[in-house]
Amino acid sequence: MEYIKLGHTGLDVSRICLGCMTYGIPERGNHLWTLDEEKSRPFIRRALELGINFFDTANVYSDGTSEEFLGRAIRDFSKRDDVVIATKVHGRMRPGPNGAGLSRRAILGEIDNSLHRLNMDYVDLYQIHRWDDTTPIEETLEALHDVVKAGKARYIGASSMFAWQFAKALRLQREHGWSRFITMQNYFNLIYREEEREMMPLCEAERVGVIPWSPLARGRLTRDWDESSYRKETDEFGKTLYERTAGADRVIVERVAALAEKRSLPRAQIALAWVLGKSFVSAPIVGASKPSHLDDAVASLDVKLTPEEMEFLEEPYVPHAVTGFA
Repeated sequence: MEYIKLGHTGLDVSRICLGCMTYGIPERGNHLWTLDEEKSRPFIRRALELGINFFDTANVYSDGTSEEFLGRAIRDFSKRDDVVIATKVHGRMRPGPNGAGLSRRAILGEIDNSLHRLNMDYVDLYQIHRWDDTTPIEETLEALHDVVKAGKARYIGASSMFAWQFAKALRLQREHGWSRFITMQNYFNLIYREEEREMMPLCEAERVGVIPWSPLARGRLTRDWDESSYRKETDEFGKTLYERTAGADRVIVERVAALAEKRSLPRAQIALAWVLGKSFVSAPIVGASKPSHLDDAVASLDVKLTPEEMEFLEEPYVPHAVTGFA
């Protein structure tokens, strides 16, 4: 396993982060394809055996059960000080007013709820899952600063938003002396590269670590375009990400397949090697529902693509409508 400093900090994280959205009670939340606790635990244990120390979840994943599964597995398979735990806040956790968002009330309440589900005293990285247009950003940022000062989170991060929004937040944090975002968790892979226009250069300039979600495009880069799966059939959010650009995206998927055949490697290793080859990427967040998913993710660290191979994969790309903020 390789390790890297996360953003402009002294925190060491594995170059592969295990995304835990895959783990949770299927009937609790919007993802019918998640794995229950008995099926989830072997993946977390295997990740630890492979040297992965970085785990990402969120309060909203399967109505909090993802956090519960992760917390119990870490207690059984590892030591708290040996892992880096990231979770997120923003999504709706209960009906009615104040059941979602990034108000001071929501943040201070949800960090306690997440810590309770994880059965931990602190998280290493507390992230805003999305931008909240209904709450003044100053209120959000000061509340996050207070979470850090209270010892409930070591660092804070952000997720998908416009680059101007992230730049505004970073400026306000600097002006007020508030705890600074150290990471950006955004949507980035071979068939969606719009973040390269503004967000990635901003992160490089501000020395913010990039931990992209969906680096394999929800599995689309790992199989034939017409091949289906239960997740693909039931993933409504995934359909909003890919259906409008299917024609252009299919060409890239075919090129991944061609290069994988030429190199005698699984397609997942090729697609992840491309993401890892970007200097601005710290640790892609990889989901795993089959043992091979973890093995391929770790093996991708040893796959070095040549400039010609990178160009071969990138050349068919066409501009996409900005997405991933929902």
